[in-house]
Amino acid sequence: MLRPLLALLMLATPAAAQELRIGMKAAVDSADPHLTYTPNRNVGLHVFETLTDLNPTLRPVPGLAESWRAIDELTWEFTLREGVRFHDGTPFTSEDAAFSIRRAQTVTGARTYASAVRNVASVETPDPRRLILRMRVPTPMQPHHIASIGMVSARAATDAAEADFNGGRAAIGTGPYRWVRWTPGTEVVLERAGTWRGTPEPWARVTFRAMANDSSRVAALLAGDVDVIDTVPAGLHARVRESDRTKLVSTESIFTHYLYMDSMSARVANATGADGQPLPQNPLRDQRVRKAMSHAINRVALAERAMEGGATPAYQVAAPGLIGHDPAAPAIAYDPALARRLLAEAGYPQGFGLNLQCTSDRFAGDARTCQAIGQMLTAIGIKASIEALPIAVYFRRGTQSAPGGEPELSAHLSMFGSTLGIASESLTSLIRTIDPKLGHGGWNRTRYSNPELDRLLTEAEGIFDDAAREKGIQAAARYAVDQQALLPIFFVRASWGIRRGLTMVPRADSFTMATTTRAAP
Repeated sequence: MLRPLLALLMLATPAAAQELRIGMKAAVDSADPHLTYTPNRNVGLHVFETLTDLNPTLRPVPGLAESWRAIDELTWEFTLREGVRFHDGTPFTSEDAAFSIRRAQTVTGARTYASAVRNVASVETPDPRRLILRMRVPTPMQPHHIASIGMVSARAATDAAEADFNGGRAAIGTGPYRWVRWTPGTEVVLERAGTWRGTPEPWARVTFRAMANDSSRVAALLAGDVDVIDTVPAGLHARVRESDRTKLVSTESIFTHYLYMDSMSARVANATGADGQPLPQNPLRDQRVRKAMSHAINRVALAERAMEGGATPAYQVAAPGLIGHDPAAPAIAYDPALARRLLAEAGYPQGFGLNLQCTSDRFAGDARTCQAIGQMLTAIGIKASIEALPIAVYFRRGTQSAPGGEPELSAHLSMFGSTLGIASESLTSLIRTIDPKLGHGGWNRTRYSNPELDRLLTEAEGIFDDAAREKGIQAAARYAVDQQALLPIFFVRASWGIRRGLTMVPRADSFTMATTTRAAP
């Protein structure tokens, strides 16, 4: 009797009290849960559940699978919950789970979750509640990986294209909310799902509004136009904290801000000599140049000034508390004099010119950080020409090639975080040798390839002992940084503003979840 009574009490609540309005810095660009991009996944998790869920510290907990076990080193068995239904009323079974995994392996797009199921050789469904994954190689962290794969209806999503999800026809999940409407670039509207097996959510409707401008987003919260906002820049923390109508919530996040460099191409079109003419060779191939760029960057100043205290300097891939963080990793010295000597040793005593691209609306302070790094590089002789791009343009150009065949973005800045909070998964996406069949290098825009790094990652991910695997992941991450395969700049803190009268559980993945936002007791 408790659930029907609770539902009646909620229906009797004024409509306004049942609506939650969330202002997000970045806009959703797809409803397909198998195409990855942080705002999409943030919203999608309300609709599409996963077999394992991740708690606020990103450790796997039961989701649609109530339990799981390793039968042997190459076999995982998941036992599904009873009584789960899709939003159209049809039951969720192991056939839907198998379909979702196979679809995630084969769906095409610029950003997919194929790497999360890269080692799955076959999927078996011995009965409606049991799912068996046969692995190509030992994959001890598969329960972590499977948390990336949203479960979709095989009936609704067979042969579905991205447009079918965006329009709602295929956007049928098992979550506490159902997909109602998406206005590209503007908002997504969800409504409480009557098929949800758990206690009904307190919010009858949740609206996610795209609000790229930081000041406007904060102003909307202070005015009561929205109830929650994400990505509060450090410079505006005081306004949120000191208002009698709002509160500030923050935590460390999974996101690391990187400088990516094309160290593979024979030449890059935008690299110019002191005379302004294109260089015949790619200066980024020389490790001394990449090392010089690393020593030219004042990470402490960027975290404290460009990010206004909203970040902490990063000298490795994983932030404290995440899998693969190495407490013994040394700091990278800010040393412009050393940087200039390294450039001279590499044959560039007069420096060279280089384009530097970044996002302008991904997180608070991204364009400002880009300008500051451009100035730091220019100070050692690398004359950086800055292009701060809207995120949609940045991602599109990141998949394109220059006329010579090399990546169009030869040096670029952005943040990345494995949704699992695992350093090796970040490396697998960002700089592991590209292999679509294995799900490697899905975000490897510089086409980096290093056999030794590949070996270290393969070795680490096959270790079942947790402590030994952690050391293996640390070794791979340390090698990547020592090679300047990418340059960690800082760890981004996640901050939210919420109206007083609400509580919210902050998450390391920076997601803003209606399911953990509640009226204060």
